[in-house]
Amino acid sequence: MVSTSETSTAEDRRARSAGAAGFFTQGFVFISLTTRLPTVQDHWGYSDTTLSLLLLMMVLLAGLGTVLAETACKRVDSAVILRAGLLGIAVTVPVFALAGDQVVFIASMAGYGVALGAVDATTNMQAVAVEHLYGRPILPSFHGAWTLGGATGAAVALAMGHLPLSATAAVAVVPLVVSFAPFLRRAELSVQQSAGVEVPWRPIILVGLAMVLFYMVDTAAFTWGPQFLDKVFTTPHQLVALAVFPYLLASGACRLAGDTVVARFGAVPVLRIGAVVASLGLAVTVFSPSWPVAVAGFTVMGAGVAVVAPLSFSAAARIAGTGFEGEDDPALRHARVDAVIARFNQFNYVGALLGAVMTGLVGAGNLRLGFAVPMVLILALIPLARAFAPVRPG
Repeated sequence: MVSTSETSTAEDRRARSAGAAGFFTQGFVFISLTTRLPTVQDHWGYSDTTLSLLLLMMVLLAGLGTVLAETACKRVDSAVILRAGLLGIAVTVPVFALAGDQVVFIASMAGYGVALGAVDATTNMQAVAVEHLYGRPILPSFHGAWTLGGATGAAVALAMGHLPLSATAAVAVVPLVVSFAPFLRRAELSVQQSAGVEVPWRPIILVGLAMVLFYMVDTAAFTWGPQFLDKVFTTPHQLVALAVFPYLLASGACRLAGDTVVARFGAVPVLRIGAVVASLGLAVTVFSPSWPVAVAGFTVMGAGVAVVAPLSFSAAARIAGTGFEGEDDPALRHARVDAVIARFNQFNYVGALLGAVMTGLVGAGNLRLGFAVPMVLILALIPLARAFAPVRPG
């Protein structure tokens, strides 16, 4: 079944809504947890270095979840994997919030990491498949749903700032409910077809490097932004989530406008200007004299990098869907796109490692230094942007 934006069916629209709900849930839970990291640190008495190592473990296991999703999607529908990942999150989040023992707490972080990786990969598989059905770019709106979920999570964290860590268990209701959504299904593959699901690696490296840079600054903001406000300034404890909330609002607004802006000006100039804006925003944060100025810097950064991820996934999907034997077979094409998106999603976790772990380790004594690193590295998007230019015949 292939439809265009003019002939999209009710089934297509349900699949789009379900995919958006998956993105919303992922953003909601992730931000709900990361904005409580100062509370986690106080609750367990962890140092910045210990917290960095725990985040390293979680990110590595999220990468493992993506690898498992890539392997499974060659034979199993991404909708099935997505449901399993959402149920995994619904189980591990209450354990994270209610654990009375450090071993149980760390095990919950590990389980959440694997489930997060599976959900991260499969929501993007769903998004690019639905975009193909619609026949027009709609990935920014899916990532906008993630941002909306994250903003909702940040708002909930602000409202729950005075409550103990155990209150965070309530967010598990959302992934539990969304796991029953009508996600897009694909036709089953035969053994011969699944053997033909090959993943090109070299063509997606340059676009993948842009993804690394995006998730480096994105994860640094989510993971260490609240800590920055908490450690560098005397920010009221219940307001540290403001490092994330305005960032998400700015990012969401730019993603909603992303389709129109990119269609008018092209991906290359949008990415290059965004890199400069993001670097300036981080500079404002790094040199900020007060916490409200630091929040303004995070907000500007969010606007600058907003469309990098959806443009990257769209580019990877184009690479996946063309130029291979059997590309006229819809089921095989769908499976190949799924496999490529899962492989491509691994760049996410390389960036997350840099953002979560490097920022924390470099900034262990002074988080201003930790945020100075992504402030400089994000400018590498300027030369990488040419990889997003449309390919012209000849």
